[in-house]
Amino acid sequence: MKVFEPDYQLVVDAAFNRTPKRIPLYEHIISDEIMEIVLGVQFRELAHGSRSDRRQYLRHYVEFFKTMGYDTVSFEKGIGGIMPGSGALGAHKPGVIKDRSDFARYPWDDLPRLFFERYEDDFSLLGEVMPAGMKAVGGPGNGVFECVQDVVGFMQLCYLQVDDPQLYADLFAAVGEVMVSIWREFLRRYDSTFAVCRFGDDLGFKSATLISEADIERHIVPQYARVVELVHRSSKPFLLHSCGNIFGVMDPLLNVARIDAKHSNEDVIAPFGVWVERYGDRIGNFGGIDTDVLVQQKPKDIADYVGEVYEVAQSAGGVALGSGNSIPNYVPSAGYLAMVDTVRSLRGE
Repeated sequence: MKVFEPDYQLVVDAAFNRTPKRIPLYEHIISDEIMEIVLGVQFRELAHGSRSDRRQYLRHYVEFFKTMGYDTVSFEKGIGGIMPGSGALGAHKPGVIKDRSDFARYPWDDLPRLFFERYEDDFSLLGEVMPAGMKAVGGPGNGVFECVQDVVGFMQLCYLQVDDPQLYADLFAAVGEVMVSIWREFLRRYDSTFAVCRFGDDLGFKSATLISEADIERHIVPQYARVVELVHRSSKPFLLHSCGNIFGVMDPLLNVARIDAKHSNEDVIAPFGVWVERYGDRIGNFGGIDTDVLVQQKPKDIADYVGEVYEVAQSAGGVALGSGNSIPNYVPSAGYLAMVDTVRSLRGE
C-alpha cells in the first residue's frame, strides 16, 4: 500500500467541478466519538479544557482525517451557538423573537463580536496544527434559514409569514447582514487555513422544501449570494450543504447564489446518480453514500453499494465521495470503515 499524501487541491478541484486526479473523500461532520473508536485514542474531553488541551484535541481531530485518507479537514463553528436566546431549532426551546418589539431589542450588532470572542482560538489553533498538504473545508456554520429558526422557531416563523410579512422579511435580512459581517472578517483572518468555504442550511425534507420555494428564492437565496460573493473574491469555491428535496430551488441556488458545489443526498429522495445527471455539468457534487446504508447494512453490502456509487463518480466531473449526510455517533464504526476502505481500495491505496 502506497503512503497517502494529502492534497487539498483535489477537493478544491471537485468543488469547482473540475475532475480531480483522484476522487477525494469528504464528510460534512464526523462524530468525535467515532474518531475515538477508530483511532483507539480518547481525546474528546480535551475540547472543553485549556487552550493547550484544545490544541491537543485538534491535533487528534486533524490526524484522524489524514489517517483515514482525507485531503481536507471538515471544520466549522456555528453562528447559532452565539446568538442570545437561540435553541428553538436545535433544543426545541421557545423562540425569543415573537414580534416586532422583540426584533427591535435583539442585539444584532453584537453578534459578529460574540462569534469571534467565542471561536477565534479554535480557528487559530486549527491553522497551527494543520499538516502539510491539507487545508480545511468549512467556516462559520449555520445558514440563513437555520439562524432565523434558532431565534424564532419554525412554527412561529410560519405564523409571522402570514401575520407580519414585513417582520418575516426583515428577519432574513437581519441574519444575512450578520452573516456577511462574520464571513468578511473570517476570510480576512483565516484565508490561508481554508480551501473551501461552506455552511449548512437544511431547506427541505423528504418531499418538499420547509417553506415555500418562492420564499426561499425571495428571502434566503439573495443572502446566500452575498456570502458566496465574498468567498469568490477570496478565490475559493463555496459548498452548500442542504438536506431535503430542494430540486425546486436549485436553479436560483446556481444562477443567483452561484454556489459551486452541493452536499447531501438520500436515496429515498434521489440517488446520487440523479444529482450527477441533473447538475454534474454545472456544479460539484459531494456525498453519494446514503447514511442509512451505513447504519443498517453489513460491511460487505456497504462495500458493494460504495463500488456502484464510485462507478458513477468516475465519469461525473467534480465529485467528492462520503456519506450523503454525516457520520453521527450512531453510525457503526464498521459501516463507516467499510465505506472509507472501499473508496481507498478503489483508488489503489
